[in-house]
Amino acid sequence: MNQKRTFGSILTILGIVGIIWAALAFLQIGGMGLSKMNSLVPFVVGLIFFFAGINLVRTTSDRA
Repeated sequence: MNQKRTFGSILTILGIVGIIWAALAFLQIGGMGLSKMNSLVPFVVGLIFFFAGINLVRTTSDRA
């Protein structure tokens, strides 16, 4: 099992969750209690995780 690819998948999923959480906080759905500027932090962290995970999955070569 390729550990880099698995870690990249986990980072990608965490990034998606962070982006969705930031969008819900920005729209103030579910009573998250974040201001519009404070909802920018999980969005940026989610983007970093998402693109780092995609890059890790893409650049990891498969070995037979």
